[in-house]
Amino acid sequence: MMKDAIEKFRNWEWETYKKRKLAKIKKKDFTIIASNCGGTFIYYDMGLTYLTPTVNLSIEMNDFVKMAENLKWYMEQDFTRICEEGKYPAGMLGDIRVDFVHYDTFEEGVRKWEERKKRINWDNLFIMGTDKDGCTYETIQRFDRLPYKNKVIFTHVKYPEFSSAHYIKGFEDRNELGVVTFFKKQFLKRRYLDDFDYVKFLNG
Repeated sequence: MMKDAIEKFRNWEWETYKKRKLAKIKKKDFTIIASNCGGTFIYYDMGLTYLTPTVNLSIEMNDFVKMAENLKWYMEQDFTRICEEGKYPAGMLGDIRVDFVHYDTFEEGVRKWEERKKRINWDNLFIMGTDKDGCTYETIQRFDRLPYKNKVIFTHVKYPEFSSAHYIKGFEDRNELGVVTFFKKQFLKRRYLDDFDYVKFLNG
């Protein structure tokens, strides 16, 4: 009984916490272009429509930076299926590989990409990267030079020399950042992602 009551409280507090955050976001028509599911879960936790094609997928960081450097051009490209045995369906967007991590088929991933691509709000755009999936110091340098006012790259150690780098605690003993959408091992339900004040970020 006590265990059930505690879990009920934790779930209630988590939902209340998310509602408070949502209420503080000034403009909810934002587009997050992200290298992985970090961006997806901001929309998901806030209960907002996905105004981005980068949902439930993963793009290797060097490819992601290349895409972000010429984003509008890549958004006009068609996908080509990668014919190989792999863990996930995958395709090439020009010369950028996209792994459709949470889709059953290549066709489903492309269909959702095309559907959500039309929702991009170019006037309220945010770029989100992660220090993993092939990310190096040079990758972070390139990311930091991207011509976007609103950008952040989550890192597993501190990089004070880069204004766009945001250190997420808990992964210092690794070579790269862990999964920021996982819940931390603590009483109150919080994702590692919640260590980043994305409400302030989205409010500019």
